[in-house]
Amino acid sequence: MPQLTDKLVIAISSRALFDLQDSHRVFEEQGLDAFSQYQVEHENDVLRKGDAFPLVEKFLQINERLGGESRVEVILLSRNSADTGLRVFNSIEHYGLDITRAAFCNGESPYRYIAPFGCHLFLSSDGQDVRHALEQGVAAATLVAGGARERRDDTLRFAFDGDAVIFSDEAEQIFKRDGLAAFAAAERASAQKPLGGGPFKGFLEALQRLQAEFGPDSCPIRTALVTARSAPAHERVIRTLRAWHVRIDESVFLGGLPKGEFLRAFGADVFFDDQPNHCASAAEHVATGHVPHGVANLEE
Repeated sequence: MPQLTDKLVIAISSRALFDLQDSHRVFEEQGLDAFSQYQVEHENDVLRKGDAFPLVEKFLQINERLGGESRVEVILLSRNSADTGLRVFNSIEHYGLDITRAAFCNGESPYRYIAPFGCHLFLSSDGQDVRHALEQGVAAATLVAGGARERRDDTLRFAFDGDAVIFSDEAEQIFKRDGLAAFAAAERASAQKPLGGGPFKGFLEALQRLQAEFGPDSCPIRTALVTARSAPAHERVIRTLRAWHVRIDESVFLGGLPKGEFLRAFGADVFFDDQPNHCASAAEHVATGHVPHGVANLEE
């Protein structure tokens, strides 16, 4: 009986994988019936690539590198019906993507299928679906439109903010409430105490297990921590990752500098951050996912 428990599983919405702006506009302006008719009439028209397409393409190529039993899986989760979703699957076939499992929910939110599929990461264009996924304990992000870039090589590069993404927002709460000086003092005092895990800790750990299946010189996955922290607040981060037995390939401590140019230098296929203003800035350079978690999102 097929099982996904030994795989790294990413769930993705159809609007993140493909450019569905035209049909979504029909849905918003004319309603569900007009949308369904539009999709059926255009079901043989290949959809343009969406913001997450390059990431998914690289992700699936990892199976080719490993050979044998596939180790990564992409699940399509869609608000389309199976009937209107035929255009999506036709486009998947056109591009040669190895995506065979899907849930079509006919207007309802598909987030409830994330847990049964055993997903480690959910990427969507719908912020509410992403919040529901985070509530289920799954790493999830809302893709910021327009951030995708052409692939420059076959290495898959994930970049993460630290607080409220990989780590809990406990330190960020102090910063928001009491300011930078209090944050720095608290982090210096707690340097030996590991931070709690954030919503992306589990995904990072699963990613590292996949990296371990490759030799050090042949791994097609690289990770980076790109954080506004600086010394002395860097020490607690390093000791936390050490306590978790998690290795990150590159760590960049920016001390408040804008992240965009550094993400572009790293060549990130996607960057995850909890703060909307950081996401908007980063999306000018790389594909970016907003993680609506933690104190920075309480005012939304």
